[in-house]
Amino acid sequence: MNKRVLLPTDYSKNALNAIRYAQGLYANIDCDFYLLNAYQVSGYNLDSMMVPEPGERFYEMGKKASEDGMKKLMAQIEIHPENPKHRFHSICTLNSLVEAIRNLIAKKDIDIIVMGTKGVTAAKNRIFGTNTVSVMEKIKVCPVIAVPEGHFYCNPKAIAFPTDYKTAFKKSEIKHLLEVAKLHDALIHVVHIDKNKDGKLSSKEEANKQLLEDILHGADYESHFLPEVDVAKGINVFVESKNCDMISFMNRRHLFFGSILSNPLVKEIGYNPKIPILELNDNK
Repeated sequence: MNKRVLLPTDYSKNALNAIRYAQGLYANIDCDFYLLNAYQVSGYNLDSMMVPEPGERFYEMGKKASEDGMKKLMAQIEIHPENPKHRFHSICTLNSLVEAIRNLIAKKDIDIIVMGTKGVTAAKNRIFGTNTVSVMEKIKVCPVIAVPEGHFYCNPKAIAFPTDYKTAFKKSEIKHLLEVAKLHDALIHVVHIDKNKDGKLSSKEEANKQLLEDILHGADYESHFLPEVDVAKGINVFVESKNCDMISFMNRRHLFFGSILSNPLVKEIGYNPKIPILELNDNK
């Protein structure tokens, strides 16, 4: 079965850049790319009973603007050399972005979401746009790759994977990280952040470390220890020192990094993100 990649777009440069990134990342495998534009209509609230109907002026205006934008986007994609392994499908829908993504994941059995960190209306002082944060926080059945504004694609050769070994891992949680690493012969840097600075793991943490190593068996990886109280600063320095091309983390609520919305990793390390972030979801 082809890999199914969902590409949300608001027709911004950052969204197009994320599409280009997905094309490069999965250049050598058969993919179905689903381009999704979820639009809303001015003066209507999709969370209320006030929903525009087909045929109404504002509905038709919103639909036309979305479809016109999609036509231009498809033309931009076609300018580049065609990859026979890739197929593109376009979807324009009146809905909130999160609900539209939920519906498409269920309908098309989506494997992964690739999107930009910011959209056309994102404030410059924000690291992540509201839509990106919402998708990472609310979509728990599908991993997300967030591509920074202005980041040009390069094959990921080094991937940082921070962990505190507080909880057990599952193969199904790590499979997308392993896939990217194997596709590009990338080295996975497992980075343990020790907030106590003593370098000692509890018996439970040792067991979780061994389990992760078992899952990573066959992949190219190295384990590292960082005696750093400030998680964001420690990982930032590590990423720069190892010239990492991607950072991946497990989004576990109330553990290590906590919720995405209050997450120091995403908001501070979010580095004004210079490299793509692969957010993995736990199955608990």
